[in-house]
Formats: sequence, structure tokens, C-alpha cells
Amino acid sequence: MSLQREGKFDRILDAAIEAIAESGFHQCQVSKIARLAGVADGTIYLYFKSKEDILIRLFQSRMGEFIASIRNELEHCQTTEARLRTIVRTHFSYMEHNRSLAIVTQLELRQPNLSVRLAINGPLLDYFRLIEEVIQQGIEREEVPKIDVWVARQMIFGSLDEATTDWVLARSPRTLESGIEPMLALFEGALRLRKEYEYNRFTPEEKREEDGNANS
Repeated sequence: MSLQREGKFDRILDAAIEAIAESGFHQCQVSKIARLAGVADGTIYLYFKSKEDILIRLFQSRMGEFIASIRNELEHCQTTEARLRTIVRTHFSYMEHNRSLAIVTQLELRQPNLSVRLAINGPLLDYFRLIEEVIQQGIEREEVPKIDVWVARQMIFGSLDEATTDWVLARSPRTLESGIEPMLALFEGALRLRKEYEYNRFTPEEKREEDGNANS
């Protein structure tokens, strides 16, 4: 895709996010997306097969960017606590600073269209794997006791997802980022996370005893 075509593609996606967030997916007309993007109606169909295709590809594109940003941040984290904080902070910050996208992802993508649901599975599975990797690393580092990684991922993603939906639907304005510390405390407690400074204060014998208590 040439730079000119790529720029127009992104303009259409940005316009679609704003149009769908404002009108809802089913009520949003392609002509409105074209108008906001500054292109002719027919130009839309040079890039997308249908309105459903626009919805799918905006999710794939923006979620891909979102996951890439988290992975980039995680490269600089040394502990499980720091990795969890990065996930929570990036998730809440990204959604708060992209409210229209949050409306689309939390409300408009929850629809019965099977082809749409299947098409967005890829980015979601990438996010699931990222969270599972962090949990597994925590287990290997002995910062998290041996637990069911799949269940832990469900808890983490489900909590972040529900908190974001609740924020989108809230009648009284509030910040999503204000939930970072409470959410992090919830995850640390549920995972029985050992912070590095806490675990390193034990002698080898005390660590073995602590491990036995945690797994009993």
C-alpha cells in the first residue's frame, strides 16, 4: 500500500471510529464516514468490502497498535509487579485517551454477527497470550505461586474489560486511570504476588517454608 493510500486508509478508520461511536454501528451510514474522512462515498469501497469490514479492520488495526505498545513497555519491566502495572496502566490510559474507540470496542463490537466475532478473534487472542505470558513468567520467577494460567488470564482481562465498559456507560464523568491502583491491588492479591523486596528478605529455608504455605 502506497503512503498516500495508507494515509487515506487511516483517515477512513479514524473517521469510522468517530462516526460509529456517535451514531452506533447499525445507524451509522457509510456516507457519514466518507464525509468525516474527506473522501467520496465510492472511495470507501476501494479500501473496504462493507461497513462490517470497516468495523473489523479498525479493531484489528487499533488493537494491533495497542498490543504492540504494551509489548514495547513490557520489554523494560524487570518484575511481575511491573509487568502487571504496565498492562493495567496502558489499558486504562489508552482507552481513556481514545474514548471514541473505547465506545466502539466495548459496545459496538458486542453484536451477534458471527463473521465479525470470528474476525476479531485474532487480536483478542494476541492480548490473551500476552497476559498469559506475564503470568507464566511470574510463576517461573517464583513471584506467583503455581496457578491455572488460563483462569488467571480470564480474571485479569475480564476485570479490565468490565471496568472499561462501566466507565464508558457511567452517567457521572470520572477518570478511568483512577482505577489503576485499586485494580492492580486486586490482581496482586488474587495472584498472591510476591514483590521482589518481600521475597528476597527470606533465607533459602524460609523461602521453602513460604512456598509450602502458599501451595498448601
